[in-house]
Amino acid sequence: TFEALSATRELPHSITVNIRSILRFRFFSVSYVSVSLHSSIYKPPFLLYAHHLKTLYAHLTRPFSSSSSSSSSSMLHSCGDLQTLKQFHASLIVSAGFEPIAIASKLISLYAQFNDLDSAVSVFKVVQEPDTIIWNLIIKAHVDLGLVDSAFCLYKQMRELGITHDSFTFPIINRMVVLLGNSLLCGEVVHCLAVQMGFESDIYLCNTLIEVYVKCGCFGYARQVFDEMSHRDLVSWTSMISSYVCQENAVGAFSLFREMQMELEPNSVTVMVMLQACCTSDRRVIQGRQLHGYVIKKGFLVDRSVQNSVLKMYTNTGCSDDAEILFRQIDKRDAVSWNIMISSYSLSGELAKVADCFHEMRSEVLPSIETLTLFISVFAEGANLFQGRQIHCLAIKSGFRDNILKTSLLDFYAKCGELETAAQLFREIPHTNSITWSAMMSGFIQNGHFEEAIELFQQMLAAGVEPGAEILGSLLVAYTHVGALQLGKGIHGYVIKNLFYDSKEDSAPLETSILNMYIRCGSISSARICFDRMVARDIVTWTSMIEGCGIHGLGFEAVTLFHQMVEEGIVPNSVTFLSLLSACSHSGLLSEGSEVFYSMKWRFGTEPDLNHCTCMVDLLGRSGKLKEALAIIVKLVAFPDSRIWGALLASSRVYGDRKLGEFAAQTLLDLEPDNAGYYTLLSNIQASVERWAEVEEVRSAMKDKDLIKKPGWSSIEAKGLLHAFVSGDRSHPCVVEIYEILGHLSRKMQDLGYVLYS
Repeated sequence: TFEALSATRELPHSITVNIRSILRFRFFSVSYVSVSLHSSIYKPPFLLYAHHLKTLYAHLTRPFSSSSSSSSSSMLHSCGDLQTLKQFHASLIVSAGFEPIAIASKLISLYAQFNDLDSAVSVFKVVQEPDTIIWNLIIKAHVDLGLVDSAFCLYKQMRELGITHDSFTFPIINRMVVLLGNSLLCGEVVHCLAVQMGFESDIYLCNTLIEVYVKCGCFGYARQVFDEMSHRDLVSWTSMISSYVCQENAVGAFSLFREMQMELEPNSVTVMVMLQACCTSDRRVIQGRQLHGYVIKKGFLVDRSVQNSVLKMYTNTGCSDDAEILFRQIDKRDAVSWNIMISSYSLSGELAKVADCFHEMRSEVLPSIETLTLFISVFAEGANLFQGRQIHCLAIKSGFRDNILKTSLLDFYAKCGELETAAQLFREIPHTNSITWSAMMSGFIQNGHFEEAIELFQQMLAAGVEPGAEILGSLLVAYTHVGALQLGKGIHGYVIKNLFYDSKEDSAPLETSILNMYIRCGSISSARICFDRMVARDIVTWTSMIEGCGIHGLGFEAVTLFHQMVEEGIVPNSVTFLSLLSACSHSGLLSEGSEVFYSMKWRFGTEPDLNHCTCMVDLLGRSGKLKEALAIIVKLVAFPDSRIWGALLASSRVYGDRKLGEFAAQTLLDLEPDNAGYYTLLSNIQASVERWAEVEEVRSAMKDKDLIKKPGWSSIEAKGLLHAFVSGDRSHPCVVEIYEILGHLSRKMQDLGYVLYS
């Protein structure tokens, strides 16, 4: 117990442990609440399972003596599979004079190696008085399989029986602590016990303590353990350097590496860790090249893992040319080498090179399941259905069927619009997780099947899967498109209740999605409250709120928000200016919009593009400045598209400029001759001035080209139900009341002097 150990030795001054608090943390003491061991511990000994084998393996049996122990051990190590091991074990059991303890440690080790914990525990139970080695091995067997609770319970029994610890016991316990996750107190307790038992100078213990403290986020403790070690080996140095790399502290890693070189010669593993240090946020290309030279000088480049590490260093630091040169120089490239290059080409958008890699790689090496998953992800981004199907066929032929690959294929088919195939793959995945559900839901949303996405979310909840931030973000997009305000509020409430993001920065994307939902569903007041309560507001959040104000006709508020954003040090981008110009256009703020358009280039250094010019044409056109709008198209836009001419056409119709309207309409028809909407708009312009012959001519042209304008549609949520409406459709049960109200509103608008356009 801790009471008996608390005063024997002093802990290092650098790591202060509150003994009283540790005494209350009693998972090593007798009073610890027992945790159920692995169920196999309570099964009958292995002897009962092997008894029926006595006749079958009688020809293998012979009297067992201590002189045959060494030969039996060597024969045990020659067992290449579990079945052979069990057969030989059975022959030992039925031998006369067999003493389990003689080779129990080797049996436990081999059974653990073959992941047969039941048999390992059975051997352990047969031994009358297991020694330290056997206790260490059975605990390690549980740790290797991730059974931390059972391993802790075994260690508790070992402590109760007073079994002596050796230099391997505490490192195994430290591995348990690492598996527990962020459990600093457990690590401190183990450290305390190890020091009190006299193992504070054991190099193996100190190396595992460094790992424990790093995993718990206590880098200072890890460094102090390292500094106080009387002797440090390659593992000590490499572990400490690796902790610097994990913190993206390249300066500290290189400093310690130089210190190591004065005391000890680094090996290939150390160099691979240092190559990772070159790939941190500051991208140390020069140091990476120096390490490449060091690797060649020391002869490490013959190691394939080192080759791949150097290759990855060049790709991660943006040295694609150097990476390609090295890649071509490697004699025998494995799947990892190809994966590195494929990933590099994918990130740089070189999809043609990815496709070339696919064909070239197959002539050299069999693609791994990771390679196929990578290929599928790349082809999904480019919506390359033909290449993706080839990968799918190859995966089936190769027998690769894990859930990650199937999820990637599901995502691929969804992005290519093959929803039926995606849904079939979704049903074939036996154990779906949140990533699988998210991929299927995103597929429905990307293809406009919003109601199916909402229904899938209900199924996910019924299956007991907890939604993550990505799923909730996708669901908010679906609610936004169908106008489901109340359902969106439910998601907002769920986010507030659970608060599952780790930091303020992590919360910004989801909170921005909630903000957009309120904007698109018509609740600008709720959107503003959500915006004002956000702690971390990035450029996307500001732009979304400015756009929302514009959509709701609050142009002055949008301009005010823009100035507030600039005052807070947020630099606007091209999308921000587009949202602001659109807000000015919808509110008729000609002066403010013109000032924004001018300041884009001369104050903020953002060159106006076609989208910004389109907004300015719309703004000028809505204000009746048709000639100025036409001047922008002619003078500022090199290649005007249909949208900018459409904005001018709409303004020409409003202000009755038939000549300019016909010119814009004809230009539109030249650009997009198969767009039924533009024919309809030109027909309406001719009808507004009662030029019925021209109207008939336009209608005939549409009929000859078999052009049909797709009807508009909208949806709204009322009392928890979604109501969808299509132009011209009168199937809604409340259609009579709806059209009565529309008629009343139309008459009211006409009485106020407004002109209605069909």
